[in-house]
Amino acid sequence: MTVNRLRPFGETIFTTMSALAAKHEAINLGQGFPDTDGPARMLEIARAEIAAGNNQYAPLRGQQVLLDAITSTFGVPESHVLVTVGATEAITATVLGLVEPGKEVIVLEPYYDAYAAAIALADATRVPVPLQPCGASWDLDVEAIAAAITERTAMIIINSPHNPTGAVFSRPALEELARLCEKHNLLVLADEVYENLVFNGAEHTRFYSLPGMSKRTVWVNSAAKSYNCTGWKTGWAIAAPELLDGIIKAKQFMTFVGFSPVQPAVAHALLHEDAWVQDMVAGLKECHDILVSGLRYAGFPVHETKGTYYVVADVEHTGMDGIEFCTQLPATRGVAAIPLAAFCDQPEPWKYKVRFAFCKRPEVIHAAVERLLN
Repeated sequence: MTVNRLRPFGETIFTTMSALAAKHEAINLGQGFPDTDGPARMLEIARAEIAAGNNQYAPLRGQQVLLDAITSTFGVPESHVLVTVGATEAITATVLGLVEPGKEVIVLEPYYDAYAAAIALADATRVPVPLQPCGASWDLDVEAIAAAITERTAMIIINSPHNPTGAVFSRPALEELARLCEKHNLLVLADEVYENLVFNGAEHTRFYSLPGMSKRTVWVNSAAKSYNCTGWKTGWAIAAPELLDGIIKAKQFMTFVGFSPVQPAVAHALLHEDAWVQDMVAGLKECHDILVSGLRYAGFPVHETKGTYYVVADVEHTGMDGIEFCTQLPATRGVAAIPLAAFCDQPEPWKYKVRFAFCKRPEVIHAAVERLLN
């Protein structure tokens, strides 16, 4: 009885691989969630808010304390801010509220699977454009994006730092894309939830900050990745009021409001936990290095991680493609990973690429490496 536009969507690859990990008691380096908590004071505030009775509906746009923290942290007016139930709701509400049925939305391949679902829910058409190799990583292929634009194109979704590849798009490529969006009067959904997780000398460029882009960009972020609280589902969209109006109209009939008691806690984190974030990123870098060293010792070519907490390895030498490799890995090696082909309409360039998450404690990454080497 599923509607036609959702029939292509089965169980997500994250659910499938996590189930295999549980079945075989494997170390789950597939689904990207940390195994440690966020800042202690942030957690204390959430508990105190529950105990103090902050358990009813928040205002539609978010509690004032969190709105103030977002405007201060990101340097935008309050009229440009909407608190959402995670980045995923911000993404879905943006597409539902700003893209008409029958229009086209360009996504960069491989793409986070929630983008495809949001586009389908809006009864729009997904147009995939692959990233292009750039050294040991990837970058925007602006020429290919330009070639994909038609009179029906309404929006481009970009994600940097990029999940699942770990790429951070270069400023020149983003500036070129900005000029292209102005030329064709396109909206941009900029998913930047990993902006604090940048490594190896890479620099993240906020697309919203580029000349002319604040009026046509919906900037999506969340607390999940920066403060190890993925289960709190607290994110936000930043956009000009004329854009935010459509997003609010969609959001109010989805969840209406987010989880009240964690909003003051997230506000505290944004304003006072920069040092904690820096320490967390340093710890991630340690885990990245352990995993990369182990993968290379096991014979896997490894791509450069510039951002996020994922590393991509090539498994062609195993004689299996990425889907086959990841399906058997929990049983044969006791480790779970994610095939990049699951994030593509055109999987051929990505068929041997596999994503491992290193957002775990060092001892867990060491244990995973030992299993891969056995």
